[in-house]
Amino acid sequence: MNGHSLTMRVMPRSRIIPDARVFQTVQRLLHEGGEKAVSFSTVSAATGLAPPTLVQRYGSLSGMVRSARQDAWAKVGARTQAAIAATADKGPQALIKAIGAVDVRAIAGDLRDPDLAQSANVWRVTVEAALALRLGTGQRARESAAMLFSVWQGQALWHPDGNGPVKLKDAVKRLT
Repeated sequence: MNGHSLTMRVMPRSRIIPDARVFQTVQRLLHEGGEKAVSFSTVSAATGLAPPTLVQRYGSLSGMVRSARQDAWAKVGARTQAAIAATADKGPQALIKAIGAVDVRAIAGDLRDPDLAQSANVWRVTVEAALALRLGTGQRARESAAMLFSVWQGQALWHPDGNGPVKLKDAVKRLT
């Protein structure tokens, strides 16, 4: 070997993992197993960040979960705005389909948290207003939009497989 020793340099793994990846992991864990599935240990294992790093970044487990939920509401809000714009000339069913599934249980968490409750309410009001525009004008359109929103989210809550007793198209027909 010509008197030269071969040494391999192992580059340390980057510990710069963006909040977005941590939030995505927390949201996935919440969706799959609820709050019991989220711990500094499970998030650490999934992201490669050490538990002390997570504590330093978010302060507490509830702070990390709350931040992930706020991030999820922001993404739902952006997706909703894009769906509203993309379906401006279409009916209420097209809007709901464009928004897609929203796992309110996982991202709302405890609605006693005023910020999470406000995020949920802003989203509901935004969707109801967009539905009302597609259903007509006046008080009746606003009431129909609120009922349609309730049917949509009730179906998502109680029948996440999409096989609920009321089809959205039938609800739209009854409400218009």
